[in-house]
Amino acid sequence: MPLADGQLQLGPVRCAWRPYRHGRPAEPLVREWLSGELGTAAAALEIHRTEHGRPHLGAPHADWDASWSHSGEGLLMALAQGLRVGIDLELRRPRPKAGVLAERFFAPEEAAALAAMPDALREPAFVRLWCAKEAVLKAHGQGLSFGLHRLAFELEGEEWRLEACDPALGTPADWTLRTFRPAPDYLATVAWRARWT
Repeated sequence: MPLADGQLQLGPVRCAWRPYRHGRPAEPLVREWLSGELGTAAAALEIHRTEHGRPHLGAPHADWDASWSHSGEGLLMALAQGLRVGIDLELRRPRPKAGVLAERFFAPEEAAALAAMPDALREPAFVRLWCAKEAVLKAHGQGLSFGLHRLAFELEGEEWRLEACDPALGTPADWTLRTFRPAPDYLATVAWRARWT
């Protein structure tokens, strides 16, 4: 369902949607939203980057975690306290190479499950799986460079459930994922887990 007034609460994670123009820096829009959520002037909000480019908030908001993703003309942001959070947004569009990408980058069982689907279902299932994987990897902090094959999902009905993952990600039981439609023609997944010690 689309976000009412651009905001959505998914368990402990706050999400927000903003219109976005491709090629424009997203961080000023994110900073504006975060400043309102955290009660801090946008200019005073500290946003740092890890060596892998993952954003994290500085003092006095270091216990909060933020993630954002843009696709098409949309920007989706997530914020949570005491958790690691990752979010991915995808615009619905033709993906003629979805099968090739799945074979090359996904776990073999995932690629096989996608290949066995009727043509009409394969592309939407690929996008749902891509969103889920990318949300977890963004929360983890290394993004796609960590390897899409290092976490494996199993199809249950129309939903993908995290079945196995590299020990660096913790265990599948550590993760909570929610897939939703923040706006017409968009799909998103937000993933979160307790912070690593």
